[in-house]
Amino acid sequence: MGQPMALNAARAGVPLTVWNRTPGRCAPLAAAGAQVAAGPGEVFARADVVLLMLADEPAVDAVLDRGGPDFATRCRDRVVVQMGTMPATYSRALAEDVAAVGGRYVEAPVSGSRGPAEAGTLVAMVSGAEDDVALVRPLLAPLCAEVVDCGPVPGALLMKFAVNLFLITMVTGLAEAYRFADGHDLDPKVLTRILDAGPMASQVSRAKAAKLLAGDFTVQAASADVLKNNRLIAEAARAAGIASPLLDVCHALFGETVALGRGGEDMASVVHAIHARG
Repeated sequence: MGQPMALNAARAGVPLTVWNRTPGRCAPLAAAGAQVAAGPGEVFARADVVLLMLADEPAVDAVLDRGGPDFATRCRDRVVVQMGTMPATYSRALAEDVAAVGGRYVEAPVSGSRGPAEAGTLVAMVSGAEDDVALVRPLLAPLCAEVVDCGPVPGALLMKFAVNLFLITMVTGLAEAYRFADGHDLDPKVLTRILDAGPMASQVSRAKAAKLLAGDFTVQAASADVLKNNRLIAEAARAAGIASPLLDVCHALFGETVALGRGGEDMASVVHAIHARG
C-alpha cells in the first residue's frame, strides 16, 4: 500500500523523502523524484510531516524509536500521521506519547486495497486536532478520492473498523452465495450476471465475484490481513460491550482459511473454508 500511495504523492509534486525496510521498494519512488533516506532518523530530520504506512505496532514503535532515546527528537515539532490499521487503544496511547514530547499526531487509516491505492481513489478517515488535520489534508489529496473527518483520536480507526466490518461480512456472504450455487449445480456465470445487474452490485462485489468465478485468488486484500482486521474489530466490539455475531462467524472462517494455507491469497479465498465445512 505504501509504495503506490507515495508514488501518487510524488507524481502530484509533493516533495518526498522516503524510507522502506525493504530498500528495493524505494526504487520506483526515486525514479519519480523522491529522495531516499538511509534510515527513519533521516526522514524525520528532513520532514515536518511524516506519514507512516507500516504493518503493525512493533514496526511503528521501531521507526519512531518509541521508548528509546530518539523518540523525542523524531516527534518534537513534527506531525506524525499514522495510516496503518492498528488497535484503537494503541493509537490513543501513541497520540498521548507524541504530544508529551512536543509533537502532533493525526490518525489517517484508509479504506481500499492495492487497486484503489494505485488509482489514488482511497478514502481516508482522519482524526486529530483541527489545525493538524487541515495541514495533512493537502498531502492526502493525491492519494484519496475523499478525506473524511472522524473527530478525536481514535475515531478514525474505529470508523475504519466499522467500514471493514461491512466489507468482511459482505465478501464472506458473497463467497457463501457462490458456494451455495455451486452446491446446487447452478451456473456461476448466470449468478454473476444477475448480481452485476442488480441493486446490490458494487465495485467490491464485481471484483470479488470475478475472482470467485475464475478461481483466481491473486491477492488484493490478503486473507491473513483480513483475519488480523477481524480480530482488531472484535476486540474493539468486546471492549465496548457490543455484539458482533456476523463478524464472529467471519473470524472463524478466515481463521480456517489461513489454516488451509491460503493466508496469502485474496480474501475471496474464504470460499475454500466454507467449502471445507460441507
